[in-house]
Amino acid sequence: MHTGDLVISADFGTSGVKIGVVDDTLTLLKRATATYPLDLAPGGHAEQTPDDWWAAFARGLADLRKDIPDLHDRAGAIVISSQMCGLVCVDEAGHALRPCLTWLDKRAATIGQDLIGGFPSVLGYQVGKLARWLRIANGAPAKNGMDPTAKMAWIAKHEPEIFARTRWFLDVKDWILHRATGRFTTSAESANMTWLLDSRSGRQGWSSTLTKMTNLPIEKLPEIVDADEVLGTLTPQAAAELGLNSALPVLGGTSDVTAAALGSGEVEDGALHISAATSVWISGFMPGRILNVPSSYATISSGLGYRPLLIASQENAGSAMEWAVRVSGGTTSGESLAGAFDDMGAPVPDDPYFLPWLAGERVPVDNDALRGVFHGLGLHHDARALRRAAVEGVAMNIRWSYSRVIREKAVRTDGPISMVGGVAGNAAFAQTVADTLNRPVRVGETRHAGVLGTATLAAPTMGWADTAFEAAARLRAHSSALYTPDPTRVEQLEARYQKLDKIRKDILRSYRH
Repeated sequence: MHTGDLVISADFGTSGVKIGVVDDTLTLLKRATATYPLDLAPGGHAEQTPDDWWAAFARGLADLRKDIPDLHDRAGAIVISSQMCGLVCVDEAGHALRPCLTWLDKRAATIGQDLIGGFPSVLGYQVGKLARWLRIANGAPAKNGMDPTAKMAWIAKHEPEIFARTRWFLDVKDWILHRATGRFTTSAESANMTWLLDSRSGRQGWSSTLTKMTNLPIEKLPEIVDADEVLGTLTPQAAAELGLNSALPVLGGTSDVTAAALGSGEVEDGALHISAATSVWISGFMPGRILNVPSSYATISSGLGYRPLLIASQENAGSAMEWAVRVSGGTTSGESLAGAFDDMGAPVPDDPYFLPWLAGERVPVDNDALRGVFHGLGLHHDARALRRAAVEGVAMNIRWSYSRVIREKAVRTDGPISMVGGVAGNAAFAQTVADTLNRPVRVGETRHAGVLGTATLAAPTMGWADTAFEAAARLRAHSSALYTPDPTRVEQLEARYQKLDKIRKDILRSYRH
């Protein structure tokens, strides 16, 4: 077995891959980013070419080898995480038969609604189907067609030749790992998000009941492996393409949500963290399954021993703030974006309210038809007022979800809440979240929490810790700032939140007509 003292950790997102080289102190020594295209078209089309992911991976590693010339010899393991809910159709040899339908692809919405619907129904779900899904999988496919279940059904209807030739349905990470090792595997999170997984304790695995109910072939679903399991070593071809040693162990890997949870350092049951980037989610490991149908959140099975991981995901965070800068005459590139929010000026009592539903919403209301709103605009409001409203509106939208999640008995509300993700590094936003939640906010690794969280999966293989959770807990010490609520601002925001709550209810009601 090849030995080394460094871990290569890669986090494949929607627009690119972040790659880091991490040492035994979980310090990010060097990092590289390589982008790849996203093909968007009308009708909900959002595809990527799998070969582009691999090519970007190779480019990023080439950059890292320039910074660490002996990386070929010093790398001791390679582990990846990725975006979820993609669908890659591959043949027996693992060749992609068509581009990947990414998590953003919504073409399957109508087919997905047919898949879940029928008489008698409740909230668009046929009652019998819904009962089976909730009992077995602790959730059900979304109505927007973004889950792999609907995407598989879409392929079966619109591209039957591809469906017939498909040997394996893979998620993004699964395809990359096959390209690296030759194995066809998936993780528990990706399996759970197909809503074909039995997530009940002691019964975890693909559900024949659910695959028969959806008429989707169980034999096309890959083996489920733990995130910290060694799948094997790089194939000779993969090693040559990546410029790495062919004896390098490759681990099972995980999703971006589990990676962020590990990267936040919050690994105790009930401890929450916020991941704020383009979108935002509140998440935390839980002692058992949780399901809240009215508020549209639940636990999924994480990639480590199927441990339940609560996810309450919202569509808009950094995306809404960047939009507000653009429409108010600013630029969204680099430091200028941070500067736009640092120069917002002090809030005033009649600042407008902002609902950041620019791409719909998921939690606590699942409705992709919702759209954003500025409320209370006046002739005197300027660009800075719009930007203040955007920051406050995103923070209050997080509180809207947070107020539901903290009602769960297992959730802890003591002490600071950790926040990671690119937007978390913005001081104005982090302070506003602390004031809005009336809870201290500890900012951890911002843009690199996913890379570091992914790296913790290799800790047992490297001998750095007995478990990934033990290693991840050390990341709590990787704090960049602590934001304490300002009592005066807390009181102001509480009054504004109560008014916004009334405005929100009226706007939500308008979408029912």
